[in-house]
Amino acid sequence: MKGSWWKERFFYQIYPRSFQDSNGDGIGDLKGIIQRLDYLKWLGVGAVWLCPVYDSPNADMGYDIRDYEKIMEEFGTMEDFDELLEGLHQRDIKLIMDLVVNHSSDEHKWFIESRKDKLNPYRDYYIWRDGKDGHEPNNWSSFFTPSAWSYDEQTEQWYLHLFSEKQPDLNWANENMRQDIFDMINRWFDKGVDGFRMDVISVIAKNPALPDGVGDGYVFAPEHFAFQPKLHEYLREMRQKCFDGRNCMCVGETSFVNTCNANSVVGDGRELDLLFQFDIMDMDGAGSKWDTIPFDLSKFKEIISAWQQAIDWNTLFWGNHDQPRSVSRFGSTASEELRIRSAKMLAAAMYLLRGTPFLYQGEEIGMTNMPFERKDQLRDIESLNLLREAERDGRTTWAWNGIRSKGRDNARTPMQWDDTPNAGFTSGTPWIEVNPNYPAINVASAMEDKESILCFYRELIALRNASEILKWGDFELLLPEHPQLFAYRRTYENKSVFICCNFSDGDAALPEEVLGEILLADGALGSNLAPYGFIVTAAQ
Repeated sequence: MKGSWWKERFFYQIYPRSFQDSNGDGIGDLKGIIQRLDYLKWLGVGAVWLCPVYDSPNADMGYDIRDYEKIMEEFGTMEDFDELLEGLHQRDIKLIMDLVVNHSSDEHKWFIESRKDKLNPYRDYYIWRDGKDGHEPNNWSSFFTPSAWSYDEQTEQWYLHLFSEKQPDLNWANENMRQDIFDMINRWFDKGVDGFRMDVISVIAKNPALPDGVGDGYVFAPEHFAFQPKLHEYLREMRQKCFDGRNCMCVGETSFVNTCNANSVVGDGRELDLLFQFDIMDMDGAGSKWDTIPFDLSKFKEIISAWQQAIDWNTLFWGNHDQPRSVSRFGSTASEELRIRSAKMLAAAMYLLRGTPFLYQGEEIGMTNMPFERKDQLRDIESLNLLREAERDGRTTWAWNGIRSKGRDNARTPMQWDDTPNAGFTSGTPWIEVNPNYPAINVASAMEDKESILCFYRELIALRNASEILKWGDFELLLPEHPQLFAYRRTYENKSVFICCNFSDGDAALPEEVLGEILLADGALGSNLAPYGFIVTAAQ
């Protein structure tokens, strides 16, 4: 168990476009990240998950790859990437790259060739079908568009895209396509990268019959494209041809995973090492993510406990580039005191669990959601599509409420480094506006305040890194019925650490079970926990 470096390190996710701009064009870049490597080392980070930096037309912010082996010009050059990788490794920080192999950009050379004619050698690299009665081959809807199909007049066929029409799905049933993907992965490994985060990897295999989904109109039909039988064959082949024999790791974004099917991809270590599941991310939406409902502590406890029991090793996260800011979503921004305390509490609640922590940039200073007011402030294709459809249906107010609370752009505003113009992110005009609260919420001021969220994160990461109990210990949920407190025990070799967190805006009495030597705490007032307070103790 202890031989896997990815189980022992604290991961930090970087969204390059918004991390640090080095040349004043308003777009974060690789040289900007290089400038901040000492910050990551200071924080205690042991690995970086780097969002896509490949050449892309940016229809979906880099998740539409035009060339898997070229760096996006806005981000720099391959020489810059090599320097970044070397700089990370010099600081004993691993690098995992974000890789999208469910689909490519429609500007990828494979697709350009594929759409030329039906006999092209690359035709079968994608999923082309004849229409039915003048309409799409089936009734599937996509994540981003009403229909998952687009018609191409040149060859008079439709191509499948589970995301935008500029993201055609690759055909994993094609052996040559798979081998080209595996060769590309190996060339990145040969450069020295330490692993990959595989975007929407659980949907690469489709039901070969491409049947209609059940329902009228366009139907979202994951039963025909998620966790299909062939998925395991493809993942095992990728493992054998790319990952075996290397000291590397593979974490999958496994959309539609659940506690029953999760071990099918991580159970024996022959497919994925880790998976991202989204039960917590989905728990505050009623039907759709945009119909927000209040946080439910009992439901949260059920989810955490179920996943800790279902698989041996979990990923631990509150947010990422696709989610809103965690303190705005799960904590409290009712006051500055509560923002600070609830951000610390959320860290203790999640990142001391059994599993590998993944911290998203800006979370360590408690960055908040952005107060968006106008369409021209938005950059995310998902939010813009939602707003366009809502304007047509007369639901604009509803859409804006959803975007402000759950829109992906909330996580993509520039990193707030200091209180100088544009938060020290760029000397130019940022590609997306900086949150106006940056004069108060930034790294520079947090570094000077020993009680800041940032300094707490550094302390928490150091505690976890140094503790065998917090790294390897078993998980036990305590107080499952308590209406305010989330409490659990980590136990390893007959030693225990207790974590108790108040998820409410009222005081809560501290239970005797969690009393002991205090390792970390905020808002622990004698025998009470203040609103959003927490305490971490060692058993005496």
